[in-house]
Amino acid sequence: MASEEIVRFFIEEGKEHLNTLENGLLDLQATVKDPEQVNELFRAAHSVKGGAAMLGYSSIQKVAHRLEDYFKILRDNPVNVDRQLESLFLKGMDALRELLELLQGPFGLRAEDAERTLAEVEPVFAQLQDHLNHLVEGGGAATATPSTVTDIEIPSDFAEQVIEILRQMLQVFKKAESAETRQKLSSFCQHLQEIGGASEGWTSVVEAVDRAIANVHNPYRILAPVAIVELRQGAERLSDDPEADIAPSASLNHLADMESGAWTDYILVRNEPKAAFQSLTQVMEKPKLLKLAKLLYKASQS
Repeated sequence: MASEEIVRFFIEEGKEHLNTLENGLLDLQATVKDPEQVNELFRAAHSVKGGAAMLGYSSIQKVAHRLEDYFKILRDNPVNVDRQLESLFLKGMDALRELLELLQGPFGLRAEDAERTLAEVEPVFAQLQDHLNHLVEGGGAATATPSTVTDIEIPSDFAEQVIEILRQMLQVFKKAESAETRQKLSSFCQHLQEIGGASEGWTSVVEAVDRAIANVHNPYRILAPVAIVELRQGAERLSDDPEADIAPSASLNHLADMESGAWTDYILVRNEPKAAFQSLTQVMEKPKLLKLAKLLYKASQS
């Protein structure tokens, strides 16, 4: 199983994706009129699927994968959305939310609970598939457009290859920090660069991860979640679009360039407000939090 820190990171990210899904599904009639909003739903389900696959949570992976497939139908076909379709999509999303809440609970995601949730949602997905087919037939399927030829070639199974390497990296991150384990992680980075080397963006992300691994000032408990998520998300974007513009995040660059002793007063804060709040309250004392709140308020008024 993955470390507690990585699982917690996956749950936080999963909740953000659930919010994206819920916002789009609550008014699906309006959402389908905006291709970018439909793409956001597709990407949210795709990201949860990828993270679950990497961590071995097959039940979460299956539900997210089914939703991803249905969002692809919405993306590729004109559909006249009705209330039944909205309701079925929301029920499917509720199953995904239930699995993530179980994972976060005191007992974790037990096999019997996962099987029960999958059994309950399967009839919903069957209805959703049938209803989508009916609506697509009634609205007329969109004509397929030829694929755009790109100068960058990415293997068709690129994302699957990356996920398998990330699984192996997770096992190494769970071991004690040493020159040997860092060298092993670095060898994985070399392999990652080879399979996606045609993309300059991918190369820059992998090189930043490699530098962060080589930096002995970075503890695995902080390095692992950032490196794994950065690589997975980059791989997913390239699989969807080989010419996607990807680059190392500010957090990853900080890890790559971290100096000795810098972790004493350094905090990695995520962009989502609730996640940032949780990070700050875990590492800062109340007087510092109050001072920070005053500074933020003052900055917001300027």
